[in-house]
Amino acid sequence: MTQAYNFSAGPAMLPREVLLKIQSELLEYQNSKASVMEISHRGVDFMEAAEKSEQDFRELLSIPENYKVLFLQGGASAQFSMVPINLLRGGLKASYANTGHWSVKAIAEAKRYCEVNVCTDSTENNFTNIDDFQNWDIDEDASYLHYTPNETIAGLEFDYIPEVSIPIAADMSSTILSRPIDVSKFGVIYAGAQKNIGPSGLTIVIVREDLIGDVVKQQPKLFDYSTQAHNDSMFNTPATFPWYAAGRVFEWVKEKGGLSAMQTINKAKAESLYRAIDSSDFYSNPVSTRYRSWMNVPFLLADDKLNITFLERSKEAGLLALKGHRSVGGMRASIYNAMPKEGVEALINFMNNFEKDFG
Repeated sequence: MTQAYNFSAGPAMLPREVLLKIQSELLEYQNSKASVMEISHRGVDFMEAAEKSEQDFRELLSIPENYKVLFLQGGASAQFSMVPINLLRGGLKASYANTGHWSVKAIAEAKRYCEVNVCTDSTENNFTNIDDFQNWDIDEDASYLHYTPNETIAGLEFDYIPEVSIPIAADMSSTILSRPIDVSKFGVIYAGAQKNIGPSGLTIVIVREDLIGDVVKQQPKLFDYSTQAHNDSMFNTPATFPWYAAGRVFEWVKEKGGLSAMQTINKAKAESLYRAIDSSDFYSNPVSTRYRSWMNVPFLLADDKLNITFLERSKEAGLLALKGHRSVGGMRASIYNAMPKEGVEALINFMNNFEKDFG
């Protein structure tokens, strides 16, 4: 198989070592006489795998004991509903930071349950910058503050955690496992798996125990964190294969040195790609330098008529899924944990050669 590098924003590239491990266990999982996709979630084999995956995940993130870890379905989009359902706790207001596409969706869903105070809004700068926190309009009567640390589409990433007195809910789909996180600063962290965790179909939620158990009335039972927490995320059949695969990714991250090692690698990858963009008059990145994402790097060509040619040639070179989101245009390179530095170097070399040919 020819080496290719997948720059998709999600479902994203998985570590080759993990894929090979999954391949070896696909037909029969640990002498169970059945595929890993066939074993019962109530069986000993899967229960042991599920328990170990949670232990590894807790260890990687240093999750305090007073937090539950839930392995759910529905994607991060389901959490746009589950967060207000579980965190309003009798309140009528919530504060939301609007810094991109996924913030917009989370805000729209929250408005179905409460009054939403948009405490900061990056719409006017087209989601390329974040207002200073001192200028945010935090509603102290709000039940919680919601924000998206990394906006996948615009490539806009916070370099700080907001300091507030109310619980913080964070959509970390594109941030989780890319660096150490102080979990104790959050009430709820949620993340779709298909970027840094594993295949799509799994959503991990980290929720502080005191925020479990007082939901908006007459909501689906499955959307109650207490239902999931009291049943070890198995009130109904969980997404067993993505859960198992996530466990293999957690093992891989630990073998690579944990989240501090991931941080060093990811920072270096991002810096090298931004350096290549900034040193060229042919490419540009629209995001404020301070808030550039480590995980998702959008860039524009000087002549957008060359976009199709760039995509055709990059695919031929084994550089996949570089087309930018339609709302931004241009290109986007998602360089999550599984993207090796060799992949970023290959992209930079291609960009340099393409500029020589067409610049």
